[in-house]
Amino acid sequence: MIRHTLTAFALVASLTACAAEPQATPAAPAAGAAKPVAAAPGAPASEAALRAAMKELAPDAVITRIDESPIPGFKEVAMGARVVYLSEDGKRLIQGALFDIPSRENLTQASESVLRKDLLDAAGADRRIVFAAANPRHVVTVFTDIDCGYCRKLHEQMAEYNQLGISVEYLFFPRSGLSGESFDKAVSVWCAPDRRQAMTAAKAGQSLPKGNCTNPVTMDYTLGRSIGLDGTPAIYAANGEQLGGYVTPAEMLARLDQIAAKPAR
Repeated sequence: MIRHTLTAFALVASLTACAAEPQATPAAPAAGAAKPVAAAPGAPASEAALRAAMKELAPDAVITRIDESPIPGFKEVAMGARVVYLSEDGKRLIQGALFDIPSRENLTQASESVLRKDLLDAAGADRRIVFAAANPRHVVTVFTDIDCGYCRKLHEQMAEYNQLGISVEYLFFPRSGLSGESFDKAVSVWCAPDRRQAMTAAKAGQSLPKGNCTNPVTMDYTLGRSIGLDGTPAIYAANGEQLGGYVTPAEMLARLDQIAAKPAR
């Protein structure tokens, strides 16, 4: 989704520069109708005005919240699990990573992790295929595609992740989208009597009976898109922080231990 949003930003800039036709004069308001009150120059705009400014820039953007930001005079605007910074008068937008120099923390990434965590937490255990560690230390959410090479490599090492105390909880993200062979294979895994066994068999290249049951594959795919996912595997820590694509068992444990040692936000 964010890719389309950013494309809209670029397109709006060029279209505005090239516009030459005069705008039609708006019709006069009906007698007794309330007139919109314009903010004074430099004064903070209302949240409704900020949303309108974003919609004018990116009509397809779904704004989930507008909050304070670390930048004076700017608000943090969340769209799914992505954030941008919009000036309080609705006239300036900053897109990119914001760093706190003393701590060297990526503040944008931290905000996006919180947003991702909320979205991922909404996908409950009834939507996941879980490979649990006997002595769990960490839990990761992994968006997977049955045919993805690195997804298969990760799954081949499942015993190593589990031995290190890492529980892996799968959600589906068929790279072909909501149709095609990858989607059908995901549905077949979900509809199998033993989903864990079916997942392992499918990732080993074995054919499964075609499944036909109520399944969460479409919801998983939509969730992945909403947090900006465009490839697999995509691995997320319990706090919503993205670990990247394929990560070796030892490296994943080190990363998760590092995340766990951070002060809670």
